[in-house]
Amino acid sequence: MSEEAKLNVIGRASAVALWGLAGKIVSIEACVSAGLPGIDIVGLPDASVSESRKRLRAALAYLGIPVATQHLTINLTPGTVPKIGTGFDLGIAVAVLKAQGIIDEADTESIIHCGELGLDGRIRPVNGVLPSLHSGLQAGFERFVVPVGNSQESALLGGTRVRAIASLAELINIYGGDLNVPMLPPVIDAETADPEISERHDLSEVQGQAEARFGLEVAAAGGHNLLMRGTPGAGKTLLAQCLPGILPPLDDPQAVEVAAVRSLRGELHSGEGLDHRPPFEAPHHRSTASALIGGRRPGSIGILSRAHRGVLFMDEAPEFSRDVLEALRQPMEARQVHIHRAWGSMVLPASFQLVMAANPCPCGAGMRGADSTCRCTPMDKRRYRNRLSGPLLDRVDLQLELFPVSPADIRLGGAQEDSAAVAARVRLARQRQADRYVDCEWTLNSNAPGAWLREHFSLSPNSLRDLDRALDTGRITMRGYDRVLRVATTLADLEGAKVPTPDKITTALALRTQDS
Repeated sequence: MSEEAKLNVIGRASAVALWGLAGKIVSIEACVSAGLPGIDIVGLPDASVSESRKRLRAALAYLGIPVATQHLTINLTPGTVPKIGTGFDLGIAVAVLKAQGIIDEADTESIIHCGELGLDGRIRPVNGVLPSLHSGLQAGFERFVVPVGNSQESALLGGTRVRAIASLAELINIYGGDLNVPMLPPVIDAETADPEISERHDLSEVQGQAEARFGLEVAAAGGHNLLMRGTPGAGKTLLAQCLPGILPPLDDPQAVEVAAVRSLRGELHSGEGLDHRPPFEAPHHRSTASALIGGRRPGSIGILSRAHRGVLFMDEAPEFSRDVLEALRQPMEARQVHIHRAWGSMVLPASFQLVMAANPCPCGAGMRGADSTCRCTPMDKRRYRNRLSGPLLDRVDLQLELFPVSPADIRLGGAQEDSAAVAARVRLARQRQADRYVDCEWTLNSNAPGAWLREHFSLSPNSLRDLDRALDTGRITMRGYDRVLRVATTLADLEGAKVPTPDKITTALALRTQDS
């Protein structure tokens, strides 16, 4: 191809711009034009994308493809979508090589490219490959090119035509070029932090606490939020760590959602299969609201989204800052996190089950039935409990009170039911919910509207008598009214009953308000 003809060629490739877990297809255009030598990238790139021109020039020079005497213009469209990260490097390189006539693949624009260029032409793995592929599939793309270091991750989707490459020279040859592939080892793992491993326990380790064990089973069966108050050492943390072990495993679509969050954080390493265990997040009480919500910078994932499809455990909940606690309210209802920052806005998934643990007072000794070792004044106790606001507690379905473990509880420890037995009952209750809500947008009792439950079960005024009285006297709000119905439905599901009876409603009301 003559130099004049090269000036009229526009090379094209495709990539994905991630905004949270949502992706927008980006068309990459490149052309060689007359003018001073250099590379211009336009289309709202961030600093990491703009720096790709330096990586591109070095990688092409290493492969014997100089661009120092050319003026290259690279356009990322649509220009209104911010482009963030080094994953655009590979698509930019393909578009440039197509414009130069070095590759002659007929339609590189119909292929999604994702990868970071090394200075020696090797393709380095990047974060967010799984959500990028998922967005490409939703947009109708069928072929993808990813770094070999992300091959295990891309295989989690299954059924997609993904080609994993180790170097740019290898891809050039696949696209019709003729280069010697450097004999360099492929880059396998990105330099990312290892995921935090949460400690999980079995219910057989819990000594006594029969009522708390029952409350935990109800919470697991219906996906209800839970608050446990008790003295230090009563078993609150241990019970919370047992909850993931009695929850049903995630189905494939849910596990892919969790994997996509880990991919965006760079915690989905090579060799890991699809993990069907519900996530468990236990932030420190000094965590900030920004760490909880995320969004300090585009693409950053907060703790709430890391707990998506799993459990968020807040130990010593009153010790968290007011901003952190109040930040929970909207995600608990919407099951999403809406982030609005100076750089823009985005929505992240946050469908988690909240478990909070608290002491009865600042010193931890102020429980009914305990000895008189509490040194807190009534004002201290009131101020401590008021750190958990009424609107937040109104969104918590179960409020349990744990008393100190006695010597008799310890001697009976060997007779405690293990997590496997409880998990079997939880699975049956979840299946009954799935059958009931087969045509609904929700699948768990914790998300079912109260109006739907009242109409579906045709509950009589006599059945709702205790609940109506609690609403009239101000013990519960209308939101609490509906949440009691949800817990009563879960109690019925655990016993295999078709309708929540008045005694189930009374029990659900007691589980919610016994600490008032």
